[in-house]
Amino acid sequence: MLCPPTLLVAAALAIGVLAPSAQAKQRPSTEQLKGFDPEPDLVHIYTHIVQGRTGEALKATDALIERAPNFRLAHLIRGDLLLARTRPINALGAAPNAPEDRLRELREEARQRLEGYRNRPPAGKLPGYFFQLAPSQTRALVMDTRRSRLYLFENDGKQIRLAADYYVTQGRNGDFKEKEGDQRTPVGVYSILSAIPRAKLTDFYGPAALPINYPNEWDRLNNRTGSGIWFHGVPSDTFSRPPKASDGCMVLANEDMARLAKILPIGHTPVVLSENVEWMSPQQLAAERGPLAKAFEAWRRDWQEQNFVRYASHYSKAFMGDGNGNASLASWLDSRRTLMQSKQRVSIDISDVSMFRYPGVKSNMVLVEFHQRFRSNALNSNVKKRQYWQLENGVWRIIFEGNT
Repeated sequence: MLCPPTLLVAAALAIGVLAPSAQAKQRPSTEQLKGFDPEPDLVHIYTHIVQGRTGEALKATDALIERAPNFRLAHLIRGDLLLARTRPINALGAAPNAPEDRLRELREEARQRLEGYRNRPPAGKLPGYFFQLAPSQTRALVMDTRRSRLYLFENDGKQIRLAADYYVTQGRNGDFKEKEGDQRTPVGVYSILSAIPRAKLTDFYGPAALPINYPNEWDRLNNRTGSGIWFHGVPSDTFSRPPKASDGCMVLANEDMARLAKILPIGHTPVVLSENVEWMSPQQLAAERGPLAKAFEAWRRDWQEQNFVRYASHYSKAFMGDGNGNASLASWLDSRRTLMQSKQRVSIDISDVSMFRYPGVKSNMVLVEFHQRFRSNALNSNVKKRQYWQLENGVWRIIFEGNT
């Protein structure tokens, strides 16, 4: 019989596996959206251990291994349960001569999985990055690197709801990617660019891969380098990887990756990679979005009315260019003034607007994306644009603007 106290017991109690939640939590129905989820089984096993029912714990562990034969964490727990029959153990992964670095990774995976299962997002709240999803953005992803958690949201045009969540691996050296080869995962707002099917991948990447648009405009403006940041799966002989184990990609279990690859709209799935997700009510988000939405509409109106002075007031003195030759506020405004002088009648229609508060920046910054339909006596165009707005002394102003 297992001889308490053990680290298994202490860990289970420390993260509140057994304690009921004092606050309502979101528990989405995920049957069609994710693969086999071992976390309820892990909680069940730890509950048996804490209550001294090690025989039941071993049976539950064997059942878990039968369902997921390559789940290394389950094999580690089984080894501990067998070893505890012969002598006291004082750590998760107590087998002699086991590689300490590998044990450390599995202990961290256990902690992250159990915390993720236990500490659900508050019911009725959304990530503080969701100022506004565009109608075309029917699904969105948010990753919390601190919790090794990926959240999938669905948007039906009336309501945004948490649809599923997943354990996810990040870069070996953590987050805040800065340069090629630093083995870090980016922090920022991105989009899924394409889908790479299994037939074009090696076994290392699992059933599918979804590249994102790192580096984006903000990354390039901040001299960040690197490429090839994907969501992808794991080799066929692996169930999951430790929380920090990739070269910078976001890595999921193969069943989860396969399901996401089937349902995420390419080019229309925003991806927020954050170091720590803050949850807010829709009412709080609407209140914070309000002043920015007004500033955005004023920018459109002033441009349409060809009022250059008011139009120019929407741009920050720290404006960083348009990514197309105008690298300063002066050159940008000169180009706008010339454009206005050449037009007599202007109509500017804006649609499919999204607004995402940007993670990982010291200032309050929001990425605004939209479709712009420009009509005048001299020019007609339809483009998709991105603007980065920054709150400066209580006023929202544009620090970057460019076509996608």
